[in-house]
Amino acid sequence: MAKVPGHKALRRGRRSLSGQVYLLTVVTHQRKRVFACNDAAVTAARVCHAAIAWGDAEVLCWVLMPDHWHGLIQLGDNDGLALCANRFKALLAKALRHQHGCDGRLWQRGFHDHALRREENLRTIARYIICNPVRAGLVARVGDYPYWNAAWL
Repeated sequence: MAKVPGHKALRRGRRSLSGQVYLLTVVTHQRKRVFACNDAAVTAARVCHAAIAWGDAEVLCWVLMPDHWHGLIQLGDNDGLALCANRFKALLAKALRHQHGCDGRLWQRGFHDHALRREENLRTIARYIICNPVRAGLVARVGDYPYWNAAWL
């Protein structure tokens, strides 16, 4: 039987490059639909927009799904991708505990990332991210879904 790689395999070869844009995905623990609750989703949206969550990185676009978050992140000069992802996850978990009394584990360990290549079109990928709620059947049109944002608006 073949061994299935875990989150350690995701880290292999991972490098944080200043100015690089990454597609970042974080998933709730056991895919629990935490953000199907409007209050939790509003709190998450606030954290997404908080400068402290990202340091000198810039969030170009993001979408919050009931059980995960996708975003395009452009790193700055100081903070690596792991620091940005883990700080975001920690701040959101803390905000949910403080504001809504949520306890227990919020996120799965680790995160998934993809460094965009030069030939990949940033806006095409952003549209793909933003259309997640439509593909998931949550809404008929992107504009009907409240938990997303893009720098190009």
